[in-house]
Amino acid sequence: MTGPRSPVPTHQEMATSLSAEATRALGGASRPGRAGDAIFRRLATTAALAVLGVLAGVAVFLAVEALPAVTADSARLPEGKGLVEYIGPLAFGTALAALIAVVVAVPLAVAVALFISHIAPRRLALALGYVVDLLAAIPSIVYGLWGIFVLGPASVGASRWLADNLGFIPFFEGPASATGRTMLVAGLVLAVMILPIVSAVAREVFAQTPRRLQEGALALGATRWEMIRMVVLPFGRSAVISGAMLGLGRALGETMAVTIILSVSGVITLNLISSSNPSTIAANIALDFPESSGLAINALIASGLVLFAITLAVNVAARAVIARRASGEGAG
Repeated sequence: MTGPRSPVPTHQEMATSLSAEATRALGGASRPGRAGDAIFRRLATTAALAVLGVLAGVAVFLAVEALPAVTADSARLPEGKGLVEYIGPLAFGTALAALIAVVVAVPLAVAVALFISHIAPRRLALALGYVVDLLAAIPSIVYGLWGIFVLGPASVGASRWLADNLGFIPFFEGPASATGRTMLVAGLVLAVMILPIVSAVAREVFAQTPRRLQEGALALGATRWEMIRMVVLPFGRSAVISGAMLGLGRALGETMAVTIILSVSGVITLNLISSSNPSTIAANIALDFPESSGLAINALIASGLVLFAITLAVNVAARAVIARRASGEGAG
């Protein structure tokens, strides 16, 4: 007589058992991966927090060191000026030089980026791209020497012509500098220095313009320029803006090139071709810091705090433009 027969598992029970075994097997196999993900996440978080900590530490240091100059009597500060009166012309000169650089560099950088990405033959585009990127590797002091010995003397004739023919415009009021050490030359040198930054950002985005949009525009009868104007430029508009703002941040903090070129007088003026020029914050710190002491150092650090705030605001704005572009692409 046989014992009771064991129940035969149904198809659903067998599927459930196999699924449980597969889950256990996969879970055991993926535990090392999950542990690696957790370690990577912690390391990445630590690195991000470290960067924020360094940034906050710099801000706190500048604020603490600038506080004595903020609270001190104006008679004890450099040249007997109040802190606003001392930093104001420097901030104005910084913004003016950077603005000239952006106005000159951005159109040229966009044109170079379009030529490399959509017009030039492949071999020429690669070579030209390397040359443009190489401009970013040249030390700023070399740019300064080029500006004072080459561009400055070459600009004297043009400055005199501008003063004689366009002197009614405040920018070219004159008298023209005889040495070429002017705010205009400093701005042009800064434009050459930031051109690789703007061009690289714009070139990468222009090259990513969807091929179907370009071919569709050409198929509808658009010329190459019309296709670039209606498809490529709108697609890369935010990249041009963000690249320009990154270049602006670079120009705001430039030191050696501006220090070498500018003939400063500490005035606030829009005249770009005369020998009376406002200095920039970075150049002023580089020139005065070695011989300063006491409250003079605190005043220089206070001006550095203003430059830090301006540069941080520009870079935050640039990142906001890039983030908005990314979110717009995700929504599309």
